Amino acid sequence: NRCVACRVNGDLVPLRTELRNGDQVEVITAAHASPNPAWLAYVRTGKARAQIRHFLKSAQHDEAVALGERLLNQSLREHGLTLGQISVFAWDRFLGDAGVRDRREIFADLGLGKRLPVIVARRVAEAQDQESGRPNVIKPKPVGAVLIRGSEGTAVQLAKCCHPIPGDDIIATIRKGQGLEVHVDDCPVVARRRGDRGRWIEVGWEPAEGLLFEAAIRVLTVDNRGVLAKVAAAIADANANILNVTMDVEQAPYTALQFVLEVENRVHLARVIRTVRVQQSVTRVSRLKSEQRR
Repeated sequence: NRCVACRVNGDLVPLRTELRNGDQVEVITAAHASPNPAWLAYVRTGKARAQIRHFLKSAQHDEAVALGERLLNQSLREHGLTLGQISVFAWDRFLGDAGVRDRREIFADLGLGKRLPVIVARRVAEAQDQESGRPNVIKPKPVGAVLIRGSEGTAVQLAKCCHPIPGDDIIATIRKGQGLEVHVDDCPVVARRRGDRGRWIEVGWEPAEGLLFEAAIRVLTVDNRGVLAKVAAAIADANANILNVTMDVEQAPYTALQFVLEVENRVHLARVIRTVRVQQSVTRVSRLKSEQRR
């Protein structure tokens, strides 16, 4: 688990080098080295493969726990709480109701996208409120303001199929009894219904300082230890909130990370993407529309 290189008959060679009878092998190790997923492509014994897989699974679990803890703490802020304020009794109540043994299991599920942070945060906050007698008041989340040219006062909602954010070219459709629904101009829904010109009107964004909007990105990474935590830290460095994350294992050695974020506008999202793109082990970053999500 600590191998970094090797010498065969005194010469430095790649770890994938095939040995012959009589070769003299020197294994070079380092204290902080760890197995690489790429090794699975050329190790020969089942025991070696099993040990590498076990290490990688444990490392991924630790990353997921750390990320899940961060996501839950972030969501608890909507309830005026932090993880440090949740009592042992409140945790016991929540874990018992959820049928889970310990907090790390909850954190891991959050980090792996198996649970939604907003839902877990609400239930943890409810358990804490029952323990302390404190009323659970969720801070209202601001909704983006949209300027409707010629239709001031009309009810407006942002489409869930494409999650438009300020800076996107947008268009709106009139929905009977529901007002206007705003889409990104290149949304697949718009493309399918573009022929019905009477249903669409031009709209534009009002200044929306301090408001946050949902957007999703897909990050393709080389599956190295710590990459999930590093990408999450880069997103935080770009001042974006992570609402949810899921992981999809691609063809070895790649893993796709899908993040749902809160950003201010298109410029802010572009800054997040640039910050993530320069991280080691990241090979591609792209914005996702809702219909592309798995």
